[in-house]
Amino acid sequence: MFNRTRRTRINDNIRALIRETILNIDDLIYPLFVVEGNGIVEEISSLEGNYRYSVDKLDEIIKEIERLGIKGVLIFGVPSFKDECGTSAYADDGIVQRAVRRIKEISNLFVITDVCMCQYTSHGHCGIIKDGYVDNDETLKFIAKIALSHAKAGADMVAPSDMMDGRVKAIRNILDENGYKNVGIMSYSAKYASSFYGPFREAADSKPQFGDRKSYQMDFSNIREAMREIEYDIEEGADIVMVKPALSYLDVIRWTRDRFNHPIAAYNVSGEYAMVKAAAKMGYIDEEKIVFEILTSIKRAGADIIITYHAIDVARKLNNR
Repeated sequence: MFNRTRRTRINDNIRALIRETILNIDDLIYPLFVVEGNGIVEEISSLEGNYRYSVDKLDEIIKEIERLGIKGVLIFGVPSFKDECGTSAYADDGIVQRAVRRIKEISNLFVITDVCMCQYTSHGHCGIIKDGYVDNDETLKFIAKIALSHAKAGADMVAPSDMMDGRVKAIRNILDENGYKNVGIMSYSAKYASSFYGPFREAADSKPQFGDRKSYQMDFSNIREAMREIEYDIEEGADIVMVKPALSYLDVIRWTRDRFNHPIAAYNVSGEYAMVKAAAKMGYIDEEKIVFEILTSIKRAGADIIITYHAIDVARKLNNR
């Protein structure tokens, strides 16, 4: 006598009845790139099917995202002006600030803004450079100003991605002091120095002009360090913690879920997306099946929220089922 577990896999109906992890539209956040200028809808060559939009061209894509049932967007700005201190990142009329105002005028989407300096600095690093090194504490002042400017524009949540020590506390303090107690923080808590970011850097024009980001982003070999980073961010007031990238870091997501009773986001990043697209174009894989398998694995590992460039395509498929 032996157990026949195959009896619960015999057809579609029984498989659906006992399915443990189900991917839903509510799990998804769509990353959106906004650029200076007018009349711009340009495909990102390294992120096929994703586009940069000028603010005046946001209406159609925002209405489509809302129609599909996707609840939130993560906004990345691509400015026309850069300097050593990234001043356009916290300008009242900055690209993200204007985009947030427009999105809030036309939709009820939950708007999250990426808070960093790399797109806005002439050197492409995520903070203030002193003697060739990113100065942590000086950078906190700027990161906090950026977050406050996004809150003033109407952002529901800010997402610091710089990986400076203490930035969640600095942001929480400045938001609270200025009356934005209800603006949340989604912290890029375990953001690794990964080779999977290549297409994003082209999309956001954020490649560092010298060196790399290994002195502030995490070593991809480490997981206990990630648990410390997440613990610190929760203590400082992060409402949601994030693991980035997702697919090669499913173990980090799982460890996070097992250790913390806190909402977890995972970023299915540009390189992960681009590899799927390239393999599908060559006919090596079935894109739709692979995408659903990947995103389900991220959720199965423990993520509550999945930030993904596949979000629109997946939402269309889920709506048609």
